[in-house]
Amino acid sequence: MNDMRDPQGISFEDAPSFPIHRKLAAGAFMGQITDGYILGVVGIALSYATVPLGLTSVWLGILGAASLLGILFGSFITGSLADRFGRKPFFGTVMFLAVLLSLAQFVVTDPMLLAILRFALGMCIGADYTVGIALLSEWTPAKKRSGFLAWLLVSWTVGYVLAYIVGFFMDGLGDNGWRWVLCTSAIPGAITLFFRFGVPESPSWLAGKGQVEKALENIHKHLGPNYCLPKTEEEPPSASWFRLFSPELRYNTIVSCVFFCCQVLPFFAISIFLPLVLSNMHIENPYASGVMYNGFTIVGVLVGTWLIDRISRRAFLLWTFYGAAVILTIMTVWTDMPAVLSLTMLAAFSTVLAISIVLEFAYPPELFPTELRASGIGLTIAMSRVGAASGAFLLPIVNEHYGIYAALGACIATLAIGGIVCHAWAPETSPQFSSKKVKTVAAMANL
Repeated sequence: MNDMRDPQGISFEDAPSFPIHRKLAAGAFMGQITDGYILGVVGIALSYATVPLGLTSVWLGILGAASLLGILFGSFITGSLADRFGRKPFFGTVMFLAVLLSLAQFVVTDPMLLAILRFALGMCIGADYTVGIALLSEWTPAKKRSGFLAWLLVSWTVGYVLAYIVGFFMDGLGDNGWRWVLCTSAIPGAITLFFRFGVPESPSWLAGKGQVEKALENIHKHLGPNYCLPKTEEEPPSASWFRLFSPELRYNTIVSCVFFCCQVLPFFAISIFLPLVLSNMHIENPYASGVMYNGFTIVGVLVGTWLIDRISRRAFLLWTFYGAAVILTIMTVWTDMPAVLSLTMLAAFSTVLAISIVLEFAYPPELFPTELRASGIGLTIAMSRVGAASGAFLLPIVNEHYGIYAALGACIATLAIGGIVCHAWAPETSPQFSSKKVKTVAAMANL
């Protein structure tokens, strides 16, 4: 087959914004709103369901962790499948299943069935994370890619916080109120399906599978005849999953998995059981304070989105890990902190932790080549869910037996570990800062 990458054409990765970019972004952003909503709604719903379902601390932990554990399997399995069969087949299917499973939660009568449904929803979310990030990152213009991916986290956070607020205002619906709260996640899911209809396959994936003509057909259809595939190596590198652990990529893989895991463990452990955490820290009106906490989560994500291209990736990682750990340490050690200062520190912690998660969708795609991007992202998300599920499962149990400050101490240790690993091995991937580093090294070599 002749190489149909036109050397005179413009790489589709250098194209300005086109309608197809906005369509893909809308489908991906709405998907993240839905994913965040599904995860965020369970915490406040369980606080309403504790008495009707007779939930113990163990069942609270299982139900809080079920979706997060499902994400582990969904992302891990889908990563390899999406690299083999493409991104498009999964982009609409997983959201359709998520809508059906959201509605099915209304008929559950016991904790076990609810746990099974939450696990299945988690698998849909994990698949959506993996495919949505890969498809959007492979279509969007290179210069705008980090911004698009950062706004995925903004969208996810909006959905996560919106779920808590909706649940807060749905209080008072009686013993079945928790059912209605859980089922509301079907609404953003249905809207997402509308935006995802007719989305094309990734040109990069098609070209990597030898389907260059089909890739160019997609590019010409949606961007115009002046655009082409970027120049690549004559022989594509191995796409073996085990290459993620080769000397070339193993530190990228370790950093990607560890940084994500160490961010989501405290994030989900605290936010899913926010009313429980706040009441045990003697903060008055924990539900209203939870709305404040989630409000500052939105503020933090917006600040992080503004910062993402203004500071280096390494600086972003390190100061957010260490900053969140320091704030939470102060809150844990100073147990009789005045109420106003306690709320201020809570807002600061929420903001810094939310800033940190902005890199979760932007950084992993930069750490892996196209032929292994979905596999790398899938593995990263799968490993991160080990941390998230562990935190969500153990927090109510540790709180019952050892107190809330012991549970928060584990969160502090996790943040410190994340900072140390990133300090040691995190590569700089932001173009403007990595290029400056290269120029500096070259200049020093010429001295």
